[in-house]
Amino acid sequence: METTNLKGIVRYRGTDFCGWQRQDNGPSVQEELERALSKIANRPVNIQGAGRTDAGVHALGQAFSCRWPGEAPRRLGHALSKMLAPDIRIESLETASEEFNARFDAKGKRYVYSFVLNRHADPLLAPFCWHMPYSTDLDLIREGLKLLQGRHDFAGFQSTGSQSHTTVRNLYQAKLYPGAWCGPVDAQQTWTLEFIGDGFLYKMVRNLCGTLVGVGRGRFPFSFIQESLDRGAPFLGYCAPPQGLALAEVYYEALPDFED
Repeated sequence: METTNLKGIVRYRGTDFCGWQRQDNGPSVQEELERALSKIANRPVNIQGAGRTDAGVHALGQAFSCRWPGEAPRRLGHALSKMLAPDIRIESLETASEEFNARFDAKGKRYVYSFVLNRHADPLLAPFCWHMPYSTDLDLIREGLKLLQGRHDFAGFQSTGSQSHTTVRNLYQAKLYPGAWCGPVDAQQTWTLEFIGDGFLYKMVRNLCGTLVGVGRGRFPFSFIQESLDRGAPFLGYCAPPQGLALAEVYYEALPDFED
């Protein structure tokens, strides 16, 4: 049977999933998507994601590809969203070139991580933000981001268990700005760290965020950031909790222009 290669963009709340990839210890986003696709197709459909997200991590724009038997139904994306609601929604689903692969064709990714500096946790913000009830120097975080931006060996910010063959990555943009990527409109003292790069190592973004916030609150000296870059593995900083992180976008064309 002839097949159609599809490219999908999916948005999900990762709170109740063990991550993107199929695992034996709980439900995964990939598993749920494949189950729904296979039910509609009446035969197994396997998908390839642009990357993995950890347990509890969310996505605004995760990408995947799959081979669909025959021609895909016009309202396939709508049907999938109905089946997977409210935790997963298909943002777009389109026919791709025969050679397209969501993982291997990705040219870059954008991640966002939010934290809040209020004394008491906001129950409506808690599923999407790291509650940090400590005095934190945001200027130190901004200075630390400048050290991280550029081409570096990020082995010192990679958790054990990675299968990456190289640990050198280009971090095109690393910035801090006010507001959270998700949460109530009246939330106060929320901040978001944003990273755009050509690739990220295992738990690299969470490790960067945990270390930067740790520097800002005085848990680590400022020099610890450069020392981690120079020292390499193993990672000796702090891994930020998963709920503040979201894979915001996967780039397949030229990366956007970056502003200071």
